[in-house]
Amino acid sequence: MASKAFLIMIVVATIAAPPAFATDYVVGDRSGWTLGVNYTAWAEGKEFYVGDRLIFKYAKGVHNVYKVNGTAFQQCAVPSPSEALTSGSDVITLATPGRKWYICGVGEHCASGMKLVITVDSSIAPASAPAPAPTSGGPLMHNKKPMNFWSNWKLKIHF
Repeated sequence: MASKAFLIMIVVATIAAPPAFATDYVVGDRSGWTLGVNYTAWAEGKEFYVGDRLIFKYAKGVHNVYKVNGTAFQQCAVPSPSEALTSGSDVITLATPGRKWYICGVGEHCASGMKLVITVDSSIAPASAPAPAPTSGGPLMHNKKPMNFWSNWKLKIHF
């Protein structure tokens, strides 16, 4: 009996839970990860959530990406070369909330402004609202009667 109740709870939770959608952010948008971009301005107004992904696009061999702490960020202290991301299309999934700091470790790139700090919200990314159904201004109609989505939907569970 307990397993039936558990199964019903799972089905209800699956149906009732709104889907969450992660967002992919190309750092620097069309400019990518390069010199001459104001990454503070780029991040301004963006809301980052757990599950979102940062994509660092740059010419391989010209730049790199390091995830650092706040002190290393301020000082542009480059960690060990083994910690560098160097593919030219590095993807970082934001797995935990809090402040995140990234720098380029090539030459004086960090000191020239090639650094990014963001804050990841502790909640999961909000679900996107579904596009409204085209209507003539009234409720959804079926046979000229208002149609309730849930009235025609039935859950049958057989044990």
